[in-house]
Amino acid sequence: MYDVIIGLEIHAALRTKSKMFCSCPNDSSSEPNENTCPICLGHPGTLPVANKEAVEATVLLGLALGCDINQHSKFDRKNYFYPDLPKGYQISQYDIPFCQGGELEINGRKIDITRIHLEEDTGKLSHPGITDHTLVDFNRAGTPLLELVTEPVIRDSATAKAFGQRYQQVLRYLNISNADMEKGEMRCEANISLQSKGSWKYKDGQIIPTGKNKLNHKVELKNINSFRAMEKAIEFEIKRQSKVLDEGGSIPSETRGWNESKNETVRQRVKESSADYRYFPDPDLAAVTITPAWLKEIKSRLVELPWKAEDRLRAEYGLSEYDAGVLAADKKLTGFFEDVISEIKAWLKSEKDSWERQDKTLCKLAANWLNNELLKHLNEKGLSIRDAKVTAENFAEFILMIHQGKINSSAAQTILGELMKTGGEPDAIMRKLGLEIIDDADALVKAIKKVIAAKPEQVAEYKKGKTTVIQFLIGQVMAETKGAANPQKVRELLEKELN
Repeated sequence: MYDVIIGLEIHAALRTKSKMFCSCPNDSSSEPNENTCPICLGHPGTLPVANKEAVEATVLLGLALGCDINQHSKFDRKNYFYPDLPKGYQISQYDIPFCQGGELEINGRKIDITRIHLEEDTGKLSHPGITDHTLVDFNRAGTPLLELVTEPVIRDSATAKAFGQRYQQVLRYLNISNADMEKGEMRCEANISLQSKGSWKYKDGQIIPTGKNKLNHKVELKNINSFRAMEKAIEFEIKRQSKVLDEGGSIPSETRGWNESKNETVRQRVKESSADYRYFPDPDLAAVTITPAWLKEIKSRLVELPWKAEDRLRAEYGLSEYDAGVLAADKKLTGFFEDVISEIKAWLKSEKDSWERQDKTLCKLAANWLNNELLKHLNEKGLSIRDAKVTAENFAEFILMIHQGKINSSAAQTILGELMKTGGEPDAIMRKLGLEIIDDADALVKAIKKVIAAKPEQVAEYKKGKTTVIQFLIGQVMAETKGAANPQKVRELLEKELN
């Protein structure tokens, strides 16, 4: 058995208007090479200028995660050759990043952060299947990119996955990155090593050997584009390295990629060290000073973060851990839920009804339909709450209709489906489709008598003492009324007729 040691490096594209060091639009979805200029293409004689919005976004993230903000920072050149790196080097940060330290709590355990720094992204290569050449799109080249590095304190794939998901939520809450992994706006890399038990210790952010032991090399899993893939890749790598070590082999320091179709990691290249990159301060960029006044202004933009939102939703609205977690996963979803509750309160006030008398019931009902039904409709179409046609006001009316017994569950599902398609007023949809609950005693008795006449055998069984057969008869009445009857009222009137 071995101790598993995992550290993460996560890149996230920032949502700035322009690129990191030039005024080109930060939009890699345009036509290939449309958003380029001599600066981001690395032409001789051009001078970069740092994007203030990107710097502020980096500092804001650092403040949210409890990092120390370096008052004086700088940009460095990281030298290596990639075909889609136009300058032949990348502008990044080495020894003085904007943010150092900090932590992010995952399932009650604090994961220490080493640093968060700011750099520029590379371009994008594509390889047409029927040709022998490679195409380069420089739209993404020079766009601002955050890199967060954790300490090597993660011990399993589930925690690594949960860290990535929580970090994604933070980026979205702060509104600094869309962090959509399927679009390449967030990319995860995991550094994994296996060490024999008792052969190592953790000190000052470093894994160091004990006694005369030697450490096994770490392997970097590069550019993983989904949390599920990261979890699977880490699990595979743990098994692969364990097998190699069990057989007496050694683990080389290397970079490996994840092959989704084969469910295995594959070797890409030998891992470079920091010396291979030949870092040095970029002579074309001035050092950046974060003044106290500037830092205070950035700090004023901090918002309630996901874990705080979860705690508040549970305390203020009496929601379960599950419901609060689902709602807090998306800032827009949290806002939508609270807007719905606000609308319900306003309606009850206008009807001179008491919110305090039924607040927890309505909150739980709204959360249940939002999390389990509305989101299901959206997820089936690949949409988010931002794309929903139903407004908070109309969803509040919908919840009140259910709560007041105006519609049953079946009718509610139908009305919600229509709301998702066209929006509109729930009450109007109910009347248009004839989905109102039938409470009129005369109409219900008429339907009940028709069922009693049609089902003499079941009626006889009931009168002989087999009272459970009443459920069958209630079902028949519901069918006769096309599901529009109030089932409680049906039971009451049916028992009266049978007796």
